[in-house]
Amino acid sequence: MKPTLLILAAGMASRYGSMKQIDGFGPNDETIIDYSIHDAIKAGFGKVVFIIKEEFVDNFKAIFEPKLSGKIETDYVFQNFDLKQFGIEEEIYREKPWGTAHAILSARNAIKEPFCVINADDYYGFDAFSKMVDFLNNEATDSNYSIVGYQIGKTLSDFGSVSRGVCKTSDAGYLEEITERTQVYKKGDAIVYEENGVEYPLEYNTPVSMNFWGFTPAVFKLTEDLFKVFALANKDKPKAEFFIPLIGENLVKSNAASFKVIPTDSQWFGVTYKEDKPFVQNCIDELVKNGTYPENLWN
Repeated sequence: MKPTLLILAAGMASRYGSMKQIDGFGPNDETIIDYSIHDAIKAGFGKVVFIIKEEFVDNFKAIFEPKLSGKIETDYVFQNFDLKQFGIEEEIYREKPWGTAHAILSARNAIKEPFCVINADDYYGFDAFSKMVDFLNNEATDSNYSIVGYQIGKTLSDFGSVSRGVCKTSDAGYLEEITERTQVYKKGDAIVYEENGVEYPLEYNTPVSMNFWGFTPAVFKLTEDLFKVFALANKDKPKAEFFIPLIGENLVKSNAASFKVIPTDSQWFGVTYKEDKPFVQNCIDELVKNGTYPENLWN
């Protein structure tokens, strides 16, 4: 059974100002998702599942079904505020969805095979998909998961500081911890992160998480158990979010699962603000010009 690609596309995109998940960036208005799915099909994924808000389902189907029909199986699942599905009877007010790890739970009834999770608005490159398929087909177990580690120097922005999950790995290449560094930026030829007004250096090839994770379906039960605890502990914090790195951190520290950090030297790029759009368009134009992708992706 081929692995599944799970795409996190239910975000509000408040900083972008519109639905960046389906905004056009390629020469024929291809979305960033289009390039991820194209790479996933080439790498050997058999199904793509979109996590979206239910009110966007018609938009997504209109955009993606004509392109993907006959190329890969598709499914759509909805992230919502219903806690009763997880056995939580208490009403908890929320200003926004519970985060990326909660989004994964939305797909628990749609995925029965090994799968990987990616962001809708990030470009990852074929190398990551190829290495992830190999891991999911040959190494993944219910206690051995993975994360693609990008070189931090290939994930930075020219427009300001970024947040990155810096990975500490063992000598064998397994995750020991992820530390969120909220102010990472270039300083001349160096890379630094700032904490409490003090700058600390980071090596160019330091591995960081860009939300490219590999799991088996066993992670759904583990995540649901963690989410119940998290939701009740944060019921008075309407902006608290249950992120995927919290799953990794908990499973590693409790010895419930290990995470192989799969290295890639691919260039990452993504979009957060409207001002990022021309940069992303230029990156994709270069990939088309150098032959990485055809000008018309699906024809």
